[in-house]
Amino acid sequence: MPRSSVPPPVLHTPPLGPLLEQYAAGSVLACEPVDEGLLNRGYRLRTTRGRYFLKHHFDPETAHPAAILRQHRATQCLADLGVPVAPPLTGRDGGTVAIVAGHAYALHPWIEGRHRHGGQLTPGQCARLGALLGVVHASLERVMPTPDPVAPSPKRLIPAQRRTGETRRPLRGAAADGTESADPAQTFALIDDLLDRVRHHRPAAPFDALAWHRLLERRRLLERHADRRPPGGGPVGWVHGDFHPYNVLYRDDVPDVPAAILDWDRLGVRPRAEEAVRAAVIFFVRPVGALDLAKVRAYARAYRRSAGAAPGELAAAVHRVWWERLNDFWMLRWHYERGDTRADPQFPAASALVVWWTREYDAVREAFVE
Repeated sequence: MPRSSVPPPVLHTPPLGPLLEQYAAGSVLACEPVDEGLLNRGYRLRTTRGRYFLKHHFDPETAHPAAILRQHRATQCLADLGVPVAPPLTGRDGGTVAIVAGHAYALHPWIEGRHRHGGQLTPGQCARLGALLGVVHASLERVMPTPDPVAPSPKRLIPAQRRTGETRRPLRGAAADGTESADPAQTFALIDDLLDRVRHHRPAAPFDALAWHRLLERRRLLERHADRRPPGGGPVGWVHGDFHPYNVLYRDDVPDVPAAILDWDRLGVRPRAEEAVRAAVIFFVRPVGALDLAKVRAYARAYRRSAGAAPGELAAAVHRVWWERLNDFWMLRWHYERGDTRADPQFPAASALVVWWTREYDAVREAFVE
């Protein structure tokens, strides 16, 4: 096992009897874990009264009842505005959070559907996806408190930093608007640490060879572009926080419009245009590590119209997300620091994308702004 690794959490069996007693949801007939999701845990429930999604709020950064209630209030308000979401059910006590044996749970209606990555979407569906994210941002602006313009936004820590329990400071440098951009000096130190972990990892595997190659490649890229560290981000507002294919459901009988946006755990105040760029990068990356720029263009045009975002706002966001990706190693940190390999399948395309994006920087920027 790699040095300083932390094994993935053991699958938790929810206390279904006490939980269902808190809802008018009948008696359980079947319970199956839902595989998607890296932080919290979900279960598909079939009871004598229907089908449900049971969420176990496990991640310590988002599992506080007050944070969960904020998510629940937001999704109910969005549902009232017609945004496709799945607000939680209300328990017998009138609340939406069930605490059993110190764990927090919520019960949601089961939404039938499937996830689709960008390669499965037509240009028209890509445009509708971008427009939907713009509607989410505009609707959150209507239903959530006005962000404090002088207060810094929540820090955007990579998942490995959220979950490893490290005490060292995040590998970020302060930026003008309270968000943060990566400090290349600290990134160089992280690269050296990861190279050392790869060097000593036993037994050696093909993943180690790819990690070694990408770390050396990334160090060379960062040496050439270290003077391009971005300033503060653009306008901040309430965002979903984790808008990607596994959090968007489509129904087969209504393929053009998402049936539900899921997983609002990272609801927060951050630069809105950066969420739009990050989502596009995840949806529209090809297995070879290049973006489908025609689909990005359709998505971004629709987002700008729907959210009222100016091209300059998207251009600045493209630069900041590119820089973030250039300095980001969360998949390797999961693998080598935690011994958690669940993100390994994403690494080949994600690591190749950084190289391709640096080479095609102007073309990517134009796809978001033209």
